[in-house]
Order: sequence, then C-alpha cells, then structure tokens
Amino acid sequence: MLVILSFEELRPRGVPFSKPHLNRKIRAGEFPRPIKLGPRKNGWLADEVDTWLAARIAAREQQTTT
Repeated sequence: MLVILSFEELRPRGVPFSKPHLNRKIRAGEFPRPIKLGPRKNGWLADEVDTWLAARIAAREQQTTT
C-alpha cells in the first residue's frame, strides 16, 4: 500500500527538521524528494522516509563498531 506523509507527519515519524532545513537537505540530495500534491502541498513516500531513517540508524551502528 502506498502511504504519503505530509510535512506535519514527518516529525512524529522521527524527522526533526524545520521546513527550511528540510528543503536544504532535499536540494543537497540528503533527504528523499517530495511529491507535489498541489500548488502548496508536498508529500513524501513513507517507504522512502523509512529507508532514509534506517540508513541513519545503520550509519550510527557502524560508527560504534569501528
């Protein structure tokens, strides 16, 4: 099932960024690109956000083992 998250749903999911910081991360290729849902509304695929979070966790785990 395809789940699309709004900006407001990102924080409870574990993404603590403000809108300006999130936009910087997206432009830098450090966060999944949003889907344009309307003229002023973006959404993110939950699977892509979950994958991004899992990569952050894996990176943390690698740091503690090296």
